[in-house]
Amino acid sequence: MNLPGGPTKDEIMAVSLAKLGLRPDDIFADIGCGTGRIAVSAAPSVKKVYAVDLRQEAVACSRQLADEQGIHNIEISCENGVELLRRIPRLDTAFVGGSRDLSRVLSLLAEKRVRTVVVNAVLLSTLSEAVTAMQQLAMFREAVQVMVSRSYPLAGSVMFRPLDPVFIIVGGSPC
Repeated sequence: MNLPGGPTKDEIMAVSLAKLGLRPDDIFADIGCGTGRIAVSAAPSVKKVYAVDLRQEAVACSRQLADEQGIHNIEISCENGVELLRRIPRLDTAFVGGSRDLSRVLSLLAEKRVRTVVVNAVLLSTLSEAVTAMQQLAMFREAVQVMVSRSYPLAGSVMFRPLDPVFIIVGGSPC
């Protein structure tokens, strides 16, 4: 299924998952899950996954991917990330792939004392909002810009074509 803004490229996903520092007993949330690639990739490393998106087609795509991969420790819902965060009692790590209500989502993650939060952004305005909100919440750790180029054939040789850069913003509650 083809969704606007997705799926997350393999290289970006690898860096984002590494920054999350997932643990076997973690409760993990993917807010703005899109195609579900982050949630499904994280599932084998954690105890429970919550994946949420406002788009019904994204939820369907995520469910299909989870079923295809045989993932059973995942709950996928069509709702706002704020609603999800209000109803789940515990959360250890979170990935935020959507920017709707970003400041409110980050505020709720800070209230829940989530150990690690990773936000992916392609827009400078989202980068700025995420860093500013995390700084105000005393949870900002770092921002990383990841630029990837992929090879493709050209004139009997190989050339690299750049993909759009992605900002990976990392934060979380202090220990």
